Amino acid sequence: FLPSLPENKILVAQHPLLIVANQTATLVCNYTYNGTGKEFRASLHKGTDSSVEVCFISWNTTKISSNSSKEFNCQGDHDKDKVIFNLWNMNANQTDIYFCKIEVMYPPPYVYNEKSNGTVIYVKETPTQIQEPQSAIPLWILATVTGILALYSTLITAVFINYWQKSKKHMYHQSDYMNMTPRHPPYQKNKGYPSYAPTRDYTAYRS
Repeated sequence: FLPSLPENKILVAQHPLLIVANQTATLVCNYTYNGTGKEFRASLHKGTDSSVEVCFISWNTTKISSNSSKEFNCQGDHDKDKVIFNLWNMNANQTDIYFCKIEVMYPPPYVYNEKSNGTVIYVKETPTQIQEPQSAIPLWILATVTGILALYSTLITAVFINYWQKSKKHMYHQSDYMNMTPRHPPYQKNKGYPSYAPTRDYTAYRS
């Protein structure tokens, strides 16, 4: 609530506390003025001594202009009996008390408000998200290569087993047809031993 004032006086009221959780704050400066001013300037200041000007807005009957300092992202807007300062991308280091200042620039006399109680803007720390390192090779490529290697390994194993079975079968057939005809023992042909193999009788073929 802003009480009535004598002519050419300005009174400003602000909300005492703003808690910023998403790095964005909207500070509303309500004011009363009953003078004849036509050109105004409103600025937002930081710190107990108001030493840092965050941003400002100026307006008259035809146009509005706004500007911000390099350290802040701030945009001012004027609407009847209040000035709205929008701040974004705020960080925890910008937690402080902020004051609104309203000035009558023209016509004379120059008038500005007495210092208000200010608004404490508390900016919460933004939790840092730890990103898991991403593989340089896409997962679908890894899956495809793994599948191809598995198929290749299976084929090689099947060919090896087939070859081994054929080799084993071939060796088995060779052992079945081995020549079993007895032969003379070496170095014993002339020692009177009987012949192991019967001698063919050629007299049967004589005429």
